[in-house]
Amino acid sequence: MQATAYTYDPQTRSGSVLLDDGTPLPFDAAAFDAGGLLLLRPGQRVRIEVTGEGDARHIDLVTLQTL
Repeated sequence: MQATAYTYDPQTRSGSVLLDDGTPLPFDAAAFDAGGLLLLRPGQRVRIEVTGEGDARHIDLVTLQTL
């Protein structure tokens, strides 16, 4: 799934993305670390892996979107 980086705190390595429908979805340090990223800037397109549905959705991985 693709999304856009919305917020990122480098000290906690957590933040949030905006799904393509505009829905914000938070991610934690574990999801950030799983993607192997060092930094994330708001506005970057990212690829995310999500488990669960509805309010129970959880991001398991955040990485940069590549072609």
